[in-house]
Amino acid sequence: MGKFFLGFFIGLVFAVLFGVILAFAAIRVGQSRPSVASNSVLVLHLEGDVPEQNPVELPLPFLQQQQPVTIVEAWQVLRDAASDNRVKAVVLEPRNLTAGWGKLQQLRSDIAAFRKSGKPVYAFLKGAGMHEYYVATAADKIYMSPEDELDVKGLRAELIYVKGTLDKLGVSMEFEHVGRYKDAPDTFTRTSPSPETLEVNNEILDQYFGDIISVISEGRKKKPEDVRAAIDQGPFVGKGALDAGLVDDLIYEDQVYGKLDSSLGKLTRVGERNYSRAQTPASGAKRIAFLVGDGDITRGSTNEDELSATGITETSMIKRMREVENDSSIQGVIFRIDSPGGDGIASDDILHEAKIMSQKKPTVISMSDLAASGGYFIAMTGDPVIAEPNTLTGSIGVFFGRVNLKGLYDKIGIKKDALTRGRYANIDSENGPLTDDERAKLKKEIEVFYRGFVQRVSTARKRDYDQVEPLAQGRVWTGEQAHKNGLVDQLGGLDEAVQLIRQRAKIGASEKITLVAYPPKRSLFEMLFSRSNESEVETRIRSMVGRLPIRSLAHGGILRLMPFAIEVK
Repeated sequence: MGKFFLGFFIGLVFAVLFGVILAFAAIRVGQSRPSVASNSVLVLHLEGDVPEQNPVELPLPFLQQQQPVTIVEAWQVLRDAASDNRVKAVVLEPRNLTAGWGKLQQLRSDIAAFRKSGKPVYAFLKGAGMHEYYVATAADKIYMSPEDELDVKGLRAELIYVKGTLDKLGVSMEFEHVGRYKDAPDTFTRTSPSPETLEVNNEILDQYFGDIISVISEGRKKKPEDVRAAIDQGPFVGKGALDAGLVDDLIYEDQVYGKLDSSLGKLTRVGERNYSRAQTPASGAKRIAFLVGDGDITRGSTNEDELSATGITETSMIKRMREVENDSSIQGVIFRIDSPGGDGIASDDILHEAKIMSQKKPTVISMSDLAASGGYFIAMTGDPVIAEPNTLTGSIGVFFGRVNLKGLYDKIGIKKDALTRGRYANIDSENGPLTDDERAKLKKEIEVFYRGFVQRVSTARKRDYDQVEPLAQGRVWTGEQAHKNGLVDQLGGLDEAVQLIRQRAKIGASEKITLVAYPPKRSLFEMLFSRSNESEVETRIRSMVGRLPIRSLAHGGILRLMPFAIEVK
């Protein structure tokens, strides 16, 4: 009886919650567009990862305002606000940014582009670290409260290795790879970084740190050597940051807006969400598909629906591409990629469809934080490729991995016997190590995949195989390095991608365009009634290990995957 009442109560609560959400959704549908006052200040909240893909749309007003702004939304609102006579200034409020350094460059360039309108940009920092401060240096003025901390003290790259844990469990991971730098398996097979990993990561840190010094020097009008000296003294509390010339004043948030009111008259605040909703779609604008590929690349399932897909699945991505191909109103495509790679077969199928799309619609590739390994592979349509200097890309290499649980089975008393037919029937068994013959077979197979990868790059980049292969070897390059080596065509972000797609689609500079998101925003109702592809166990594992490509590794097979999970703090 107790269980019955508990179930009844839970069902009742769910029904009430569902009704409340439905009511708010109905109210919202009936609401008119928010208005923007004639003397407004745009308040831009930048938080978390600043995703490429639209998050689930929540119908509750207080939750809507907490949804993270996407990269393209931030670009769009700043672009609109620059030419909007109602908007007199922008206040940046970056909080807890975890976005990578490619996205941070994009955000900073968006702010710098807005400043060309002549309107002031103020930044108010709260608990800021290097990510938040990097973006804030694009503002005219930077403020923080007197007792707050500015956690600017340099960079730290963190690489995770779990072999010691696996050894204790009696678990081993067996891999074969092609490419000197294709050390993705090292996370599972080593306890410390290899010389190749150290080489690449030190070069990445050098570029990121050099870029930080450069932008702070430019934004704060200080000599680079003075900036380096200041960072070596960090972190700072209030007066220390002011004395180091890293902020302009120690004041509270209301006083920041008071300064703007004093110089521009009484301003009305409008958040980026309401400002975006207040915009009227431009009539007659040319439609450009903004096709996002965000996350690990996996095969997905044949009956997968658009709403339940997570990451880049072969099924959902090909479906989106075909929608773009068959939409006569779409004039061109910006294919935006943020992926460390994943399944090799899925990557190949996606590239095949991307080439078909490219033949039907003018296409430009725009790289975000990551477009490495399979993420680079799917960019090889032969179309122009644009990357931020701090984008991580390349990693042209292949590996195969499988788990060996024999030691764990022995520890916990599991006995497993297998009956086989066929020479290599046991090659993907977890009950024991690979034999020399099986290892040789795998090596031969992945060499075929590796040569295919390099060949597709050489074809797309219009270079000889022998010119590309030394740049492959599984090595990760920054966008700046990739540009110097001819692996990408141009450095830049969304502005450069839009400018280039205008040229390729023969859209005049004065003609209006609108970016049409693929996939579109998903509502909470659609998500509630869709099937989820990611299990609760997988979700919990992902939360523990961060960006380790659990989905790709769990699916097995030949992988085109970035060689390490790197977090730069």
